[in-house]
Amino acid sequence: MSTVVITGGSRGIGAAAVELFTARGDRVYFLYEKEHAAAQALAEKTGATAICCDVADGQAVRAAFASIPEVDVLICNAGIMHFGLMSMMEEAAWDRLFAVNVKGIYHCVNAAMPAFLRKHRGCVITVSSMWGQVGASCEAAYSATKGAVIALTKALAKELGPSGIRVNCVAPGVILTDMCATVDPEVLADMAEEAPVGRNGRPEDVAKAMAYLADAEFVTGQVLPVNGGYIM
Repeated sequence: MSTVVITGGSRGIGAAAVELFTARGDRVYFLYEKEHAAAQALAEKTGATAICCDVADGQAVRAAFASIPEVDVLICNAGIMHFGLMSMMEEAAWDRLFAVNVKGIYHCVNAAMPAFLRKHRGCVITVSSMWGQVGASCEAAYSATKGAVIALTKALAKELGPSGIRVNCVAPGVILTDMCATVDPEVLADMAEEAPVGRNGRPEDVAKAMAYLADAEFVTGQVLPVNGGYIM
């Protein structure tokens, strides 16, 4: 049984990961910020432990990890998005996007590091996006954060590999979560048609990719696209 920590675990991809890893028999702790009712319901359903924590707050992250047994697998899934022209974006919104999507990984990896180093073993899985690979119009800030996640993943894999720690990334495409709630259904349908597999993704598709990376002991520094072939 592994101890798995999943950030952004109360909904969407994170919730699917909580369900999958608990079903595998792992001891799962998940961090969430605002969705108290959803987090409680998921904890009752799966037996996972929910911890309210803003990953952008380093002190809160350290306090959360102090209550968790030594971590084996850390899944840095917490993320927010912003849609709109960069020229119209407030600086505070830009800073918040980077604080959650990038600095949150910094806080969580450093909080898990003592356990990883003591055991000379550990696994970190980050979550980027296909827009972190190729960029998206009107999602410049989001694309920038997700590109940073990819670069950070590769750098950490090189830095931490000698200590027995693997670091990999999943890069989801169009996944039908509440992040897509404001997207025109016709646009979603067109994107599904453009994907070679002929559909958009489900949260479970990404969770399964995370489970693969958690088990793949000879894989590190890789970005696993989970986009149905939308970009190759």
